Amino acid sequence: MKEDIVEVAVKGLMPTANGCAVFLGNNAKTFVIYVDPSVGNAISMTINAVKKERPLTHDLISHLLLGFNIKLDRVVINDVNEGTYFARLILHMQNELGRKILELDARPSDSIVLSLQQKRPIYVAQRVFDVVEDMSEILERVLKQQKEDQSGDETL
Repeated sequence: MKEDIVEVAVKGLMPTANGCAVFLGNNAKTFVIYVDPSVGNAISMTINAVKKERPLTHDLISHLLLGFNIKLDRVVINDVNEGTYFARLILHMQNELGRKILELDARPSDSIVLSLQQKRPIYVAQRVFDVVEDMSEILERVLKQQKEDQSGDETL
């Protein structure tokens, strides 16, 4: 199985006109998944450990999993079709009745939030990783611009 998937991490976020660009990748390649504004905000808040007054939907899902003693094992972005990505949540539950592995279809954006909240790995199917456009140079420019913007803000 390990040859069929590639581990990636969230390498950056950038607001867009319609939501947020999430840069995922590793040392070899970076690609982008576009998400709606609310999920982009949830990803950002999770990365920055922002305390929330009330639980958001992803928090509720995490609390439900915890309450039923279900662990998120990993997230796998398993397909892409005309720019739309698909993912699977791999869940693991063990109790007095035995062990159960459950695989659920999920939006990659929601899956990313859950993986960040629970500090679980994100994988991409090798065949998906092979076909996505490498956005490493764009990410470098975005991060450089964000750093310059932050430096400019500090001098005010």
